[in-house]
Amino acid sequence: MANVRLDKIKPLVALAAFLFAWWAIPTTVKSYLKVGFTEFQSPAWVATSYLDDLEGFWARRSHSKVELIEAGREVARAKSHYQFRAQRTQSLEQEILRLETILNLPSRREFRYEVARVVRRDLNFWWQHIIIRKGKDYNIPKGAAVVFAGGVVGRVIEVNAFTSRVELVTSPNFRMAANFEGDGRPVIYQGVAQSGFGNPIGSVRDVPKDTHASTLTPLKLVSTHFGGAFPAGLVIGQVSWLEPGITGIFQAGSVELDSRLLSLHEVAVLIPLYPINLPTDDL
Repeated sequence: MANVRLDKIKPLVALAAFLFAWWAIPTTVKSYLKVGFTEFQSPAWVATSYLDDLEGFWARRSHSKVELIEAGREVARAKSHYQFRAQRTQSLEQEILRLETILNLPSRREFRYEVARVVRRDLNFWWQHIIIRKGKDYNIPKGAAVVFAGGVVGRVIEVNAFTSRVELVTSPNFRMAANFEGDGRPVIYQGVAQSGFGNPIGSVRDVPKDTHASTLTPLKLVSTHFGGAFPAGLVIGQVSWLEPGITGIFQAGSVELDSRLLSLHEVAVLIPLYPINLPTDDL
């Protein structure tokens, strides 16, 4: 009987010894071990991502000529559309520059887009992270904004040699300044714990009482120039209802996010053209 009790106690003693040793280790050593472990894992994630790309390439090679011709036509139509949009954007930028010169206004912050492949997803109840296939090797800065075709994706919170960790807009730790389209008054957006079922959601608070939203006339929530790393006008989501907040002075509500956030394959990191101190938390 004593031997049985001793066998049960040994694992607990070993666990207690490990926890004490980990507590006694200096913080610098812990950080070094964490970085080393991440860098050890990164090559496996990157290799798996490249193998997936190779598999997709050979899968596309198996399509018939008719399918490839039709896909080529679709690409040609999309190219023509985006060429027109690019010309329109260039003319608008020239007009903005002219007005800034006339009014003696400071120029807006400019960015370059660094497109990166998603190699891993850490999506659970407590945090929402993705790993992208670019890091210090592409000068990805910590705190940079990450976007996609549907708007805001999140923020870079960790940069390694060949990969970067992005905190998604759905994460409870993510928050940023925002405003409703057509209304310049700032509000606060924050991610919420996800249930794992249905479309991703977030929350908005500090909304003025005279703001109204419904399922028939939802309000579009966008980033504002107070958003730190995020330029103004990026779509965050839609708000279909508002209710009195905890204080009773402002309103709060749920934000419906783009469902494509759950299946991202590529994202774009906004890297400032001019060196600035990017915040890791905009608020």
